[in-house]
Amino acid sequence: MAPSTNAVADAAPSSVLLGRPRPQPRKVVGRLGPWQLLRAIGDGATSRVYLARPAGADDAVGSYAVKSLRREWWSDRRAIESQRRESMVGARVNSPHVAPILAAGVSAPPYYTVSPWLAGRTAAAMLADGARPPLPVALWIARQAAQGLEALWRQAGMIHGDVKPANLMVGPDGHTTLIDLGFCSSPSDAPCWADRPVIGTLRYLAPERATSATRIDPRSDLYSLGATLYELIAGRPPHDGDTPAALLAQHRCERPECLRSAAPGTPKAVASLVHRLLAKDPLRRPASHAEVVDELARLEIACFAMR
Repeated sequence: MAPSTNAVADAAPSSVLLGRPRPQPRKVVGRLGPWQLLRAIGDGATSRVYLARPAGADDAVGSYAVKSLRREWWSDRRAIESQRRESMVGARVNSPHVAPILAAGVSAPPYYTVSPWLAGRTAAAMLADGARPPLPVALWIARQAAQGLEALWRQAGMIHGDVKPANLMVGPDGHTTLIDLGFCSSPSDAPCWADRPVIGTLRYLAPERATSATRIDPRSDLYSLGATLYELIAGRPPHDGDTPAALLAQHRCERPECLRSAAPGTPKAVASLVHRLLAKDPLRRPASHAEVVDELARLEIACFAMR
């Protein structure tokens, strides 16, 4: 998975979150290592996701998702490295808000990873359907994402690198899981945005990620989380240029429209947090994931009556 994903593109099934799998037909469409593939549930530029079950479990319904790198990417170094990085991080981090990797075959083709099947849909799919969440739910989704980011940083020393609505899986009960770990990186090896040439990703890119002049740290993910929360509340991202150059220029130089104008009725405290997350200078953003989690929790409680 070298390029990043857009909407349900590369990483995930259009279903979301750990949930009870639906009964599936017993027909098998293929096999990958020790896994029987029941049907495709997600399709992207570099990978395909299948509902799967362990081989030989003829009476078991599919309750796993197997993400397979497409054959045409088997010789692409970055695509293979991304799959391996997802396997490593997903196996290391233990959080209810980060998609786990239970098994993988990433040493030789065919390259694949195995996760629990997640019921629901991405936040991007929700927004595309016009299902903008009520304000306290939007804050709840963002808080859970921040908890996932905190776990990535605390347990693995990793930055997610691609926080956006398409990488937040929201279950039927609202539980949110951070997915698509292929661009996780440490501050010392954070990849350039040019390695992810999808405009859907650039809409959420922290300004410092477009230059080598500033060291990348967890506050870059917090900027992307701010852009995601802005869209969950306003129904559109804070910047929406139609070319990569335009988007990068907006992130570097333009202030987004005030959230209270873009989404009338938004409480001042909520808008304040979102715009602090979207500060151009990382030092002006909240200092840690924990700080953001605490503030979002307080705002959820204060806004609960707005459901």
